[in-house]
Amino acid sequence: MTNPTVAAGTRTPLRRGAELAARASRVLPAGVSSDARRGLPEPVYVDHAAGAHLTDVDGNDYIDYVLGQGPMILGHSAPEVVEAVTRQVARGQAYAGQHALEIEAAELVQAMVPGADLVRFNTVGSEAVIGAWRLARGLTGRQKILKFEGHYHGWLDAALWSLHPPVDAAGPRQAPVPVPASGGQQASAGADLVVAPWNDLDAFTALLAAHRDEIAAVVMEPLLCNTGCISPAPGFLEAVREQTSAAGALLVFDEVITGFRLARGGAQEWFGVVPDLAVYGKAIAGGLPVAAIAGRAEVMDQITAGTVGHAGTFNSNPIGMAATVATLGRLQRDGDELYPRLRTLGGRLMAGLRDVAAAAGVPMLVDGPGPVFQTYLTSADAVRDYRDFAATDRAGMARLHAGLLRRGINIVPRGLWFLSAAHTEADIDHTVEVVADVLRDGEFDDLRR
Repeated sequence: MTNPTVAAGTRTPLRRGAELAARASRVLPAGVSSDARRGLPEPVYVDHAAGAHLTDVDGNDYIDYVLGQGPMILGHSAPEVVEAVTRQVARGQAYAGQHALEIEAAELVQAMVPGADLVRFNTVGSEAVIGAWRLARGLTGRQKILKFEGHYHGWLDAALWSLHPPVDAAGPRQAPVPVPASGGQQASAGADLVVAPWNDLDAFTALLAAHRDEIAAVVMEPLLCNTGCISPAPGFLEAVREQTSAAGALLVFDEVITGFRLARGGAQEWFGVVPDLAVYGKAIAGGLPVAAIAGRAEVMDQITAGTVGHAGTFNSNPIGMAATVATLGRLQRDGDELYPRLRTLGGRLMAGLRDVAAAAGVPMLVDGPGPVFQTYLTSADAVRDYRDFAATDRAGMARLHAGLLRRGINIVPRGLWFLSAAHTEADIDHTVEVVADVLRDGEFDDLRR
């Protein structure tokens, strides 16, 4: 329920939040536990969450479009997930052994995902990505991975390259060079990467040909959600699928964000292109730490044969599996109603944002399929790849994020928005009103046309 005090435009000062921030700075590097939470404009500390809303420790309400960076597709504290997890906690927290829930969860993934012959579970997406790459290398006997500039595949050394590099250090647009995203990364890992620009089929074709006998896998976010929300150009996924197969490499979809969010079968269903392997996380367990690798039997059977190792004490943890069965069970059962509603609500919000930005004279591009979308501050008519994203006004977007947060709207700071089954038309309409109010602020005069 929306806090009427917040809706009326007043707000409780963040005194308790400031106290917690001071404590955190003494025990946590940068005062946070993930770099994704660094530099937030205000000390918002969440006390509890329900449905599409967060409440901070000072009693302020926020309409939440971050949703835990995407996993809360049913909303916070979804009753079926809470009930399943509560029931399982009383039955045991970690078995390090087999149990029926992992079979039920895998059967749901297999039934919903077009390319999921077999499934293995992990705890987080970063692990699952490296597991998929190991499977590709094991099957092909090759070492190199082709990734796309601006795509995120986890924070581990082998994968954290060319995410949002300085453009002047990233090399030519059609043949980017691998750029590490952190100090302390293992430099040799970059030697096993080929970086391609997103949505440039000619450049991809040339790079694949140049490394044809070396590339084990081509990996991508099929809908690029970690650099804006950028759809593949018409025919791009189909051509990459065809060329990757012809080169004897595997195609890996990183569906940590898109999986179970765009459709029951994720991006594979949405775009009609089936990879050899896909990696899942976020929405698979309604907010519990669960990830998965799913794919063709020929590839996954390397684990069966013992030729490629895959392990983890907390793989298929029973609490996470209970949440997975509850979440995917709801999505499978109610998907015919739930997904069209997500797209409708997302479309309503996107249209409202376009209208108020135009009325305020602020150049804003709003793009995405609806269940997830991006706002860019730019006069460009499209954002097609990382270099286009880098040319948008990211400092202005940070100011917009801060203005919304102060008024009770929580979005991903870079301008990404997630919708949940718990959002209502009233939430959407109130959000549009708040965005209009923020854009009328004199702080945005420098952006007006």
